[in-house]
Amino acid sequence: MSGPGAPAPTRTRAADVVRVDGYAAIGDYGVIGDKRTAALVARDGSIDWMAIPTLDGPSVFGALLDSADGGAFELCPDVPFTARQAYVEDTNVLQTTFETDAGVVRVTDALALPASRTLPWSQLLRRVDGLAGAVPMRFAVRPRFDDGANDARVDRRDDAVLFVREPDVLALQAFGAPTDTAGTFRCAQGDSALLALHVFEDEPISLEREATLRGHVAETIDHWRRWTDGCRYDGPWRRAVRRSALALDLLVDARTGAIAAAATMGLPERIGGERNYDYRYAWIRDANLTLEAMLNVGLTEQVHASLAWMLATIRRTHPHVQPMYRLSGAPHVPDRRIQRPGYRGSRPVTVGNDARAQLQLGSYGDLFDMVARFVDHGGTLPPPIGRRLGDVADHLTRIWRHDDSGIWELPERRPYTQSKLASWVALDRAARLARAGVLDAQRAAAWQGCADDIRRFVRERCWSDARGAYARDADSDALDCGLLLAARASFLLDEPERLAATLDVLRRELGAGGALLYRATGMSEIEGAFLACSFWMVECLARIGRVEEAAAAMDALVALPGPTGLLSEEVDPRTGALLGNLPQALSHLALINAAVAIAPSAGPPPDHHDPSAGALGCDT
Repeated sequence: MSGPGAPAPTRTRAADVVRVDGYAAIGDYGVIGDKRTAALVARDGSIDWMAIPTLDGPSVFGALLDSADGGAFELCPDVPFTARQAYVEDTNVLQTTFETDAGVVRVTDALALPASRTLPWSQLLRRVDGLAGAVPMRFAVRPRFDDGANDARVDRRDDAVLFVREPDVLALQAFGAPTDTAGTFRCAQGDSALLALHVFEDEPISLEREATLRGHVAETIDHWRRWTDGCRYDGPWRRAVRRSALALDLLVDARTGAIAAAATMGLPERIGGERNYDYRYAWIRDANLTLEAMLNVGLTEQVHASLAWMLATIRRTHPHVQPMYRLSGAPHVPDRRIQRPGYRGSRPVTVGNDARAQLQLGSYGDLFDMVARFVDHGGTLPPPIGRRLGDVADHLTRIWRHDDSGIWELPERRPYTQSKLASWVALDRAARLARAGVLDAQRAAAWQGCADDIRRFVRERCWSDARGAYARDADSDALDCGLLLAARASFLLDEPERLAATLDVLRRELGAGGALLYRATGMSEIEGAFLACSFWMVECLARIGRVEEAAAAMDALVALPGPTGLLSEEVDPRTGALLGNLPQALSHLALINAAVAIAPSAGPPPDHHDPSAGALGCDT
């Protein structure tokens, strides 16, 4: 357990990596992925999280939520060391450099994306290169299947070790190190060892030669660099934008086009608290904003596939739009608790998310906003999809007055202002698409008329004279930074004075120090500052012409993450420690959209300092 009265922090063999009760800090992780699944690598060399066969599957390495028995893949010097971590430039290939009195080694970690892209399974590669001296290394592979519930049967062979939990098999190959579940080896200057872990699900087991596996590391680096070459943004926060784009692409399921909200589950919004959610599913909101971010920086290839996934998926619940779906597109999202200690005692640990059953009117705005952007960029829709979207718009005209759970998925349903603004966006975009001939033109007037009704409702019921700002919900004085998200696409942009007043009140009342904001009234008591809200504030400042303020806030925000440049959901404003699931799509896409709003692509102004520059420097 952690918190008041908790034991003093304990140290691993790393002199500069502090683990509390066996748990590394959230900001001490890098992430690697192959667009099927992802793994979190701690700066002390331990892989503490990986789910199989997909991102939203059960974990096989789950020490992130159970440091004692969750399972991990450890790899580090067998003597005291210090460690630094960074990505190979413009890739999702991670390098950890260990310095010891005996010498220096570097571990390169990747989930393989070879040039052929034909691997039907995931392949975790860990290459160890001796840079100086001779360093004794140790490793241990301790998978625990089914979210830590079950051990594996171990089958030792001359050329591999198999960890079997039917129908899954992990196959470990080792070169320059013992072929075993654990062992030690010596890595001198010029030496190079390789550990490869293959993930199979009810399929033939295929092992590969050392040269082929080493080639896969190089091909994976090439894959990510080719992908990043398509990023057009060249403004003052270029490095942070490119890292955010790379993080977002890790969350895209290559087989379906679905976009996960995060790579992990159960990481707390406050250490020891109960707000520990599973975000490994596809939110319509996050998908819309992610695709907008990719469009903003010229990465258009993904947009068609992900929009196709979105339109096919909502057909399963037609005309209702759920807030989230499985990455497969299935509408049923699990909701069960598992008996794990939780990250530093943060419980409960829940697989799935009960928010899928909520009414969230914002999902309708996200859907129609994304379709409108697609059409604005030259796309169109076939008639069957147009008819289905028309039915969804009609459905929204009947339900927009209903109280809902809002953008923050709260248990108490209210007439949230952000939800009404999103409903306006949906019907305004539907009417626009109808006038453009994409949807039924005869329904344009009805949709626009309903949008006008929503506008009147928001102006008359959601403005708080006491606050001098738009309130969280109708006839209320509570505040909500979610309005900054709605403002960026709604009619609030036509009310610059009211929008500016609302922004200033939010900054004054919900400010958490510097450029940070809590997301709503009362949240400071139960969670950290919400990073996406801070970037929405930056974007709003830019949109109302306060560009210098926006740039100063942006500088402060991009300096928050560590050398890996990854952002979680929240940050502790007192310590700067990251909180919540990692990497968080909402934080990274908000960073991209804020950067583009300030400086689309013109390059840095004279003498403009980029705090993110150099933060991701790496060995090659």
